Amino acid sequence: MKKFLWKRAVASAISLICLIILVFFLSRLTGDPTDLFLPETATQEARDNYRRVHGLDQPLVSQFFRYVTDLVQLNFGESVRRAEPAIDPVLRGFAWTLQLATVTMALVTLAAITLGSLAAFHVGGFFDRVATFFSLMGASAPDFWIAIIAIVVFSVGLGWLPTSGTGSVWHWIMPVAVLFIRPFGLILQVVRGSMITALNSAYVKTARAKGVENRPIIFVHALRNALLPVITVIGDQTAAILNGAVIVETIFGFPGVGKLMIDSILQRDFNVILAAIMVTAFAIFILNIMIDLLYAVLDPRIRY
Repeated sequence: MKKFLWKRAVASAISLICLIILVFFLSRLTGDPTDLFLPETATQEARDNYRRVHGLDQPLVSQFFRYVTDLVQLNFGESVRRAEPAIDPVLRGFAWTLQLATVTMALVTLAAITLGSLAAFHVGGFFDRVATFFSLMGASAPDFWIAIIAIVVFSVGLGWLPTSGTGSVWHWIMPVAVLFIRPFGLILQVVRGSMITALNSAYVKTARAKGVENRPIIFVHALRNALLPVITVIGDQTAAILNGAVIVETIFGFPGVGKLMIDSILQRDFNVILAAIMVTAFAIFILNIMIDLLYAVLDPRIRY
């Protein structure tokens, strides 16, 4: 198992290094932040001084090696917009995104595994057809469209829910609901397909022949052996929320790391952009390691 985890860790580290190089140079293509923060009437001396203070007067390669050196020391530099260490707003934003992802995926996992298992047990029946229909609709619906419709109906039309903010439980309902729909549809379908295979296995038929009740057959005997592909999809969808809840956070004014990255790109706050990407990438790296450990727990073949 150690060899398996080591290979996965090395592969993730290589991806992380490539991401650092790519994002650093692509972020510089957005232009010079001096043009945003100084008025058009600013003197050339003021512009040169601004670039010197923020290290923008150095060649691009020199800036990159300086950034890598600071990164090794866990120093992400200063935010040119907020006059504070770049890591501070990133950690604040990531804490919000992590809470949003945790709540959403906890609800998604519980609902998808329960309903997907029941749909597989009643395959071809009315419940199975209804669950499949709504899950396919959810998996196909774009997040931005659902978010806009939700605001129009529940905020503007009915006045039941606030459109933005995080001040109360009511502020969380629409962001969580919108992020819930797509992963729920995808995971339910994977659970259903995997459970159909498991329920048709010889050991399940043997358990039924011995008179074991339906609930232990579904949630004890079959589910454990059907979980490997489900865990993969759950991990992918969790990473997608951590890395891609930008649209939902922007529409609902949610102060997560996704919205922070969009704001930082528009403001050309390079250090915050790079810090946000590094923190998110590292979180996904840890998530992948945790998924690999779950594989080893559920499947003895991986441990050996």
